[in-house]
Amino acid sequence: MESESFLIVRSLGVTFANGNGGLHALQDVNFKVYPQEFVCVLGPSGSGKTTLLRVLAGLQNPTQGDVSFAGGQPRIGVVFQQANLMPWRTVLENITLPMELWGVPKGQARQSARELIDLVGLQGFEDSRPRDLSGGMAQRVAIARSLIQDPDLLLLDEPFGSLDALTRERMGAELMRIWQARRKTVIMVTHSISEALFLSDRVLVLTSRPGRVNLDLPVDLPRPRQDEMRYTPHFGELARLLRAAIGEG
Repeated sequence: MESESFLIVRSLGVTFANGNGGLHALQDVNFKVYPQEFVCVLGPSGSGKTTLLRVLAGLQNPTQGDVSFAGGQPRIGVVFQQANLMPWRTVLENITLPMELWGVPKGQARQSARELIDLVGLQGFEDSRPRDLSGGMAQRVAIARSLIQDPDLLLLDEPFGSLDALTRERMGAELMRIWQARRKTVIMVTHSISEALFLSDRVLVLTSRPGRVNLDLPVDLPRPRQDEMRYTPHFGELARLLRAAIGEG
């Protein structure tokens, strides 16, 4: 039922003016997301995945259609492919930044940040600067910085795209652990079919530009997810369906 949805996207379209009739990034995009769902978005390059995330974050206005949230505008946290940490601030200070901007007392902000440092596995690095962190560690800081806002919706735009394959898999497992602890509603853009299946409850596949939903695939793998699931016949069949849908785009 629509009343049970956390997020409803209706007939969404985005066109960018370019002096040649406009660049149609998204067209007639429709889907729903339910509370505490983890949804991944796949699609070929240029299919509008990041544009869709920017619309959901309120950073980009749609040209047509609308986005509505149950209960009004939620708190939204965003994590981009680059961690975008402030180099002169420590790990703790980078995480507390949103609370400082809101005027939260320093002691309260630091206590919340320390709890998140424990959650994302950065104990002992509270006073480190970004230059001393690996790419995976920097993304943990970025995730903690988003979570300190206690968002109702967490948007992730290829957060592990710049990491090597092994670190990416480890970070995927860490993200799943964090999600299971906090149970936020998550929408994540990725180019990795395996990552999408391992993490999500559903996968949305966008067509090539202008992007629209070509497949809305439930991922019926049991939780908690185990790495061995990647090598099962059913995982392979789900991956085949996603690969075919992306190819049709």
